[in-house]
Amino acid sequence: MPLQEQHQIISVDDHLVEHPCVWVDRLPTRWHEDAPQIRDVNGSQLWHYNGERFPTIGLNAVAGKPREEWGVDPVRYEDMIPGCYDPAMRVKDMDVDGVHAALCFPSFPGFAGSTFFRGKDKELARLCIQAWNDFYIDEWCATAPDRYIPLGMVPFWDIDAAVAEAERLVSKGARTLSFPDTTSVFGLPSFHTDHWDPLWQLCSDADLPVSLHFGAGGYVPGFSFSGAPFAPKTMKSKAAPFAVAIAVFATNSWWTTVDLLLSGKLQQFPNLKFSLAEGGIGWVPYMLERTDFTWERHRYYQDIDFDARPSELFHQHFWTCFIDDDHGVESRHKIGVDRIMLESDFPHSDSNWPNCRKRAAEALAAVPDDEVAMIAETNARNLFHFPRSD
Repeated sequence: MPLQEQHQIISVDDHLVEHPCVWVDRLPTRWHEDAPQIRDVNGSQLWHYNGERFPTIGLNAVAGKPREEWGVDPVRYEDMIPGCYDPAMRVKDMDVDGVHAALCFPSFPGFAGSTFFRGKDKELARLCIQAWNDFYIDEWCATAPDRYIPLGMVPFWDIDAAVAEAERLVSKGARTLSFPDTTSVFGLPSFHTDHWDPLWQLCSDADLPVSLHFGAGGYVPGFSFSGAPFAPKTMKSKAAPFAVAIAVFATNSWWTTVDLLLSGKLQQFPNLKFSLAEGGIGWVPYMLERTDFTWERHRYYQDIDFDARPSELFHQHFWTCFIDDDHGVESRHKIGVDRIMLESDFPHSDSNWPNCRKRAAEALAAVPDDEVAMIAETNARNLFHFPRSD
């Protein structure tokens, strides 16, 4: 098999479950009553924040459980393996899995902070974003600096505060910024406006890639509305099973990519880089073909760049990753071998843990060794400026 021991797998999409004291340990005392905290409710451990209760979805922490025991019901910490919420134990789980380093996205805040966007007190929300960033970089990543890629979020509902926090993150050594994969769903300006230019300029100047995790914009087809496992009881029609949403997750990344390709911002900020997290790769060749087709026919009268071919912009500005995508691997040269990375998605239900390395070896069995090295490790190290340690 071409995946050899010397290849250190980098997962660019993992997740952590915040321990109960992340925010109360970091926020001023005056905020403790409204700060995110775990409370026991009828035998379940649920997050409470700013006067509201938030369900925790069991599928977010199923590592180590038989599939027959999976479900969306809230899960207690003692029902999770410790690697979900303990960074030292996570390293041991990564060793078992043959994964050397991981980029971990939040759980309770949403992948890019959408929970705090919906919070009533925006000053508290901003402080919660900052507290999570300090927790992840100073506590989680500091446990094993050569095993965790530093990431941060910004209070994206306030562009000035977002830029200020991004500047702070750069000074703290963040290697990427988690951002909503769409902003219009929140009622905020779209990617086609100048509203986000100060943030794009900072990310471009600092060579700070923007990680766009599917669903970070608060919308997942089949889930946010009729397919939601916590859909309102007043809905008239039968809700689709959550399996519909799980099957079409990647369509979020398709939508986001086309939106950015036709926004004009990639031409304006030539060093701006986007990493598409948990979106798969098999859809990319058709999406590029279709977007080029659309551009060729409609650029004469629409407000899109006349000269920049979308597929060429993609190969300059986007990186992708996959968990299990044989079709995508076969199409890797149309996607760009230097634009493909691996992900584990631990401890979510898409993860192959503890067999991620084994599955990656199977997927890459027919791929030349130099390409395996790029996909498994060096593409991620180069994008996120995360060199091997001595």
